[in-house]
Amino acid sequence: MFNFEEELKKLPKEPGVYIMRDKKDSILYVGKAVNLHNRVRSYFRENIGRGPMIDKMVSLIARFEYIVTDSELEALVLENNLIKENSPKYNTLLKDDKTYPYIKVTVGEDYPRILFSRTMKKDKSKYYGPYNSAGAVKDTIELLNKLYCLRTCNRSLPRDIGLERPCLNYHIKQCLAPCQGYVDREQYRQQVDQALEFLNGNYGKILKELEGKMKAAAEALDFEAAAGFRDLYNSVKQVSQKQKITDSAGEDKDVIALYREESEAVVQVFFVRDGKLIGREHYYMTHVSEGGKAEVLENFVKQFYAGTPFIPRELMLQYEIGDQELIERWLSERKGGRVYLRVPKIGSKEKLVELAAQNAKHILEQDRERLKREEGRTIGAVKEIAGLLGLERVERMEAFDISNINGFENVGSMIVFEKGKPKPSDYRKFRIKTVSGPDDYACMREVLARRFRHGLEEAKELEEKDLEQEYGSFTRFPDLLMMDGGRGQVNIALSVLAELRIPIPVCGMVKDDNHRTRGLYFNNVELPIDTRSEGFKLITRIQDEAHRFAIEYHRSLRSKAQVKSVLDEIPGVGPARRKALMRHFKSMEDIRAASMEDLLQVPELNRRAAEDIYRFFRQNN
Repeated sequence: MFNFEEELKKLPKEPGVYIMRDKKDSILYVGKAVNLHNRVRSYFRENIGRGPMIDKMVSLIARFEYIVTDSELEALVLENNLIKENSPKYNTLLKDDKTYPYIKVTVGEDYPRILFSRTMKKDKSKYYGPYNSAGAVKDTIELLNKLYCLRTCNRSLPRDIGLERPCLNYHIKQCLAPCQGYVDREQYRQQVDQALEFLNGNYGKILKELEGKMKAAAEALDFEAAAGFRDLYNSVKQVSQKQKITDSAGEDKDVIALYREESEAVVQVFFVRDGKLIGREHYYMTHVSEGGKAEVLENFVKQFYAGTPFIPRELMLQYEIGDQELIERWLSERKGGRVYLRVPKIGSKEKLVELAAQNAKHILEQDRERLKREEGRTIGAVKEIAGLLGLERVERMEAFDISNINGFENVGSMIVFEKGKPKPSDYRKFRIKTVSGPDDYACMREVLARRFRHGLEEAKELEEKDLEQEYGSFTRFPDLLMMDGGRGQVNIALSVLAELRIPIPVCGMVKDDNHRTRGLYFNNVELPIDTRSEGFKLITRIQDEAHRFAIEYHRSLRSKAQVKSVLDEIPGVGPARRKALMRHFKSMEDIRAASMEDLLQVPELNRRAAEDIYRFFRQNN
């Protein structure tokens, strides 16, 4: 038993990180402190206006632990890592799993390339970004390679010069072919330098050159070349118009502002690189506590810049944040150069921060409307179904379906919807073991018995190990079982549940003569349902999803069985070669049509095996 009084006395008066845990040993909250003794003890004093959320968290604490660090800066880094790793319930969290694209120019190579990258490493390459659109980055790279005829291959040059023939790009005049020695290093570097000028935002020179080439080609009546130069000109112009000048100083900075209402907050970031606004992105903050907006902003800065590979020289913030000097020091260490956190009060910079705040407000308001509509489609629809059936609470629904063709490869599917949304991670497939022939009732009985027996066994194992958390999708039983059909399927489900003594309500999704859902069969009564309602639409989605999942599984088994039956007749083709053939050719039709040369491309086949396969399909046509 954790003795709070004794453990609070042992707290050191040193910097570090503290971790609050509940009775299940789940992490509730992670925080840092300059003085662990004072900070942790403050949670267990009489309420001094901390707010209901913190009071609730304190009431759930079963024990705490702490990690002492050498400095407050180390505590800040450790706190960030633990929050990111554990996503504690009572920490304000950055809800973001994105990685942002960069343009990478391998200037450390003798013949540099322009590449797409989602990571920024400390190598000899130059990076541009981050950008908020992967498509725009790929389009820009394609444009630069066309404009400056740069190589896209991964050959090691100059070592591999002349070893292979030039690729298609050389023949269509989109590469200078350094792999053949057709361009020397200095000439190639000049092309790369022009590409770097483009990436730095100097578009005037290239636009002038392209316009001159377009006119010259038109005057020479080479209209095809003129059209090509025109398309390139328009592409460059389109890119240049997207860049908005925001700062004549030409520095890198991020402009950060938020909008918050109650427990919701959106942070808007404008990315300014070389004085140009290259993109913007918004981020949701969850578990927003009773703390002020500055606290939310501080949590965002710490969590976002702990993970982003690029840190600009300046962060322009909407509010002064706590630990500003400490965070500046930490960011400067991460960047390897001085980083400033500033709150502009007047002028164009202050207006830019205000613009970011307005964008954040707009996004949150739009999102609230979207969430309201989504809630009607999901949670609202579930409540409607529960009300129709007279049930107090329905959160998790499971539906089952059987698929076969005249009893061949009987299979069952289990799909799960939680709060009106599909939960694919809990879907399960069943290959029928005890039924041969087309008997859907017997198949359904087997599937349901296996599903619920498995769940009971898992629950028993958890109980024996004195564990409380679920560790499998079978452990948690549904609040409502939805059968695809009427009285027959419902009675099968009820009999299985009665045998296992599991009290779960069961309803049937009844269809009309046109195979469309017309109502729900529950407690021996068919209940009509408004076909225009969200509840009806959710039932239809559940039915369709159960069918889809079962049919796809059956189709995959059928396909494998057909492949096996044909390929197993060929001498010298065992499981390994069968897999290799399907991996290489993708379909039986491609294997059947393959030439000897095609078959020899499969590494697992020797000439004799390839000849056997080739001969087999020619003799059996």
